[in-house]
Amino acid sequence: MATPLRFRVAPGDWRHRVRSALRDELDQTIGVASEHPWFKLDGPYETRRFNMVNGDTALFAWDDSCGYWLGNTRTPAPLWRTDKVEFDAVPRPIREWATRELLAELYDDEPWLRSYPALARFFLPVLCAKDGREGTRQFFRDRAAGFPDVDRDRALRYYESLLAEGTFDAHRHEMAGKLGTSKQFDETRMAAAMSEFTVAAMLTEAGYAIEPEIPVSTGHSIDFKAASNGDAHLIEVTRPSRPVDRSAGTAVAAAKDTVAIKTDGQLDAHGGGVTLFVDCSSFSAAEWAQLRDARPDLGHRPAVVFRMRPPDDLAGYTVGRVPVSLAALGLPA
Repeated sequence: MATPLRFRVAPGDWRHRVRSALRDELDQTIGVASEHPWFKLDGPYETRRFNMVNGDTALFAWDDSCGYWLGNTRTPAPLWRTDKVEFDAVPRPIREWATRELLAELYDDEPWLRSYPALARFFLPVLCAKDGREGTRQFFRDRAAGFPDVDRDRALRYYESLLAEGTFDAHRHEMAGKLGTSKQFDETRMAAAMSEFTVAAMLTEAGYAIEPEIPVSTGHSIDFKAASNGDAHLIEVTRPSRPVDRSAGTAVAAAKDTVAIKTDGQLDAHGGGVTLFVDCSSFSAAEWAQLRDARPDLGHRPAVVFRMRPPDDLAGYTVGRVPVSLAALGLPA
C-alpha cells in the first residue's frame, strides 16, 4: 500500500538545478504541461508547480540551502535518496503554500468538497495521494463516508464538525492515512477506518479528551486513550460488515465473528483493560434490530455495541461494566 503525501527534503543549493534536475526529467518521462504556481509564497523561497500531462501534480520550493518537494507523481532521480517528512515537519510558509495549491486543485476537481473545508484539509494527503486518490474521493462523494442510506451532506457534516474542532490535528498524517491509499477501491476497509472518527466524535461529545494510537507492551497500538477528570481508559474500535456481505448470514454471527478476530489477536495479547466499541453502522435497520433485540455477549467485555446515523441518531447497548460514561449520548453507563 502506498502512503499519504509527504514532503521530500533535499538539502543543497537548487537555484540552478530545478530545470535540469527536475523539470527536464519529468518532461521526458511523463510530460509537463505547465510549471507556474497558482499562489505566491512569501519569504526567501522560489517555487515551481509541475502539472503533468497525465493529471499528476508536483510542487517544489527552495531557498539557498534546501529544497522541498511534494508530488503525487514519479519522483525525479535526484530526489530518490532524500528524507520523507510529514506536513508539519517543513517550514510553515511552505506547508501553507503547498496546502493552498493542492486545495485549489482539489476544489476544481471536486467542487462539492468546498462545503467541507475541515474534512478536505484534514484528508488532503490521501485525497491528493499518488495512489488511491480517486477511490478516497469516491468514498466521500458517492458512499457518504460509509453510511448506508444516509444523505452525503448529513454524513460529511458530521465528520466536518469533529475535524473543525482540531481533535486530531496533531495526529493528522497517521489518522488520515488510515483511510488508505491503495489503488483498488475498498469501501469496507475505508468504512472501518472512519469508525474510529465516529467513536472519537462520540467520546468527545461525552466529555472525553482523545489521544489516538496508544502503544502498549505487546507491540500493538490501541486506537484511543479517552481521558476525563484524571481517569484514562483504553478504547479499541471494530466494525462488522453487513451480514449479507459475509458467510455469517445473521447480524449476531457477523458481529461475533468480527469481535473474535479482534480479540483472538490484539486484545487477548494485551490481557484486558480495553473497552471495545463495535460499530454496526453498516447494518440495515432490520439487521440492527435483530442484534439489538438479541443483545448477545459478543466475546469481549467490556464492550459498547452501537449503530450511528448522522447527525445524532445513535442507538446501542453495553456488555459488561463499561468504564466510560456515555450517559450524555443516551447510552447506558
